[in-house]
Amino acid sequence: MLAVLLQTAAAQAGQGGVRPAECGPDGLRVGSPWERAKEPQLRRYCDLVARGTSRLVGSAAGAADVLAIADEADKLLPGRAGPSVLRGRALLRLERPAEALAALAAATKRDDRALDDPVALLAWARANARTGRIDDAAAAYRAALPRTSTLSTQERASASFEAAMVVMGQGARGLDDAVAMLRQARRDSQDAMQGAAVVALALALDRSGQRDEAKAVLAERVRDGAKAIFSEPRVVEALANAGAPAESDALVALALEPVEPAASREAWKKYLAGAGGKGPWAEHARTHEAGTPARAPRAARAR
Repeated sequence: MLAVLLQTAAAQAGQGGVRPAECGPDGLRVGSPWERAKEPQLRRYCDLVARGTSRLVGSAAGAADVLAIADEADKLLPGRAGPSVLRGRALLRLERPAEALAALAAATKRDDRALDDPVALLAWARANARTGRIDDAAAAYRAALPRTSTLSTQERASASFEAAMVVMGQGARGLDDAVAMLRQARRDSQDAMQGAAVVALALALDRSGQRDEAKAVLAERVRDGAKAIFSEPRVVEALANAGAPAESDALVALALEPVEPAASREAWKKYLAGAGGKGPWAEHARTHEAGTPARAPRAARAR
């Protein structure tokens, strides 16, 4: 049974599976009496971690059960990082980002390599972004993206989109990287997420002063469907993961400008009335609301 569970967890590595080092070939030797004598609880522990990992793949419905599984694994082998990582990922799925951040931080205290896996590192990035730690989130996303080759194309697209929205939240200094990340997200994504990536790329280009290219990029999509795109659950989740739900108003506003100017102005007003009005792109939004061309931010003009 354990061998099957571990094989399942390994196969799910590209879909959210994380196997602790102690459950790998060097940590668990199924046929070794010496290993079983050394750590008699290891088999049960790895069984639990594999089960908890599988519950986190797909729907968030099983996340509450994962907390109990993580607690049980922690009691079997106290001090291991795996249960804390599992707990942090489950808490994130349960919309409890501050607790998730604390659990993942606890994992790094137990093992400084606890977040080496891209799935764990993405959880760390998302927990930081969701709790407003934008600079820490940006650093984590930058570290995670080069490691996402083992993830599904869909998960890679979401990660690139989220990373771009996070670094764009840092202001003009993040624009170049945001543009590159969104081009990657556009290549990897499909359906609503691809639409979101295209509109976000146009927004990043517009914010950098490249208005003509932004318009050309935006023309790839049917712009009157913007509200539907940014109401899709996966897109809503990606913006929340990036700590940027308010950016949906700016994205909708830009997409509607050529086809529904009045609705676009209302979306810009909504953006400015919310968190966007206090963020680094408030002036850019005001120029759009007023119908005047946006100037490139100083950092972008200096390139």
